[in-house]
Amino acid sequence: MDVLINVFVGLHIVGIAALLGGFLSQLTAIRGGGARMTPGMLHGALTMLVTGAALVGLNQADDQTVNTVKIGVKLALLVVILGLVYVKRDEEKVEPALFGAVGALTTVNIFIAVLWT
Repeated sequence: MDVLINVFVGLHIVGIAALLGGFLSQLTAIRGGGARMTPGMLHGALTMLVTGAALVGLNQADDQTVNTVKIGVKLALLVVILGLVYVKRDEEKVEPALFGAVGALTTVNIFIAVLWT
């Protein structure tokens, strides 16, 4: 079971990297107002959602304690991120504040995962 959990943790990190990497690759375009939500950002957010749900289930099946408040906060942030990326995915240009919010919420989600024990 530990190997399976670790595989899903790795996939979860890949999703985070895709979402944050898509944001960081557009940083220079923010100044000109030409930033856009890339398909990789959407796929990264979806990967995070699916693997996160799988991790919760696997940890509960392995009789490990799951901090449901932490998971709830992370899920709420991810739903907001996913909603923003999904709604704006086809637009040629996204408002800098909205695009920055996606990056900030993603970073907050990472810090919650790492620092909330």
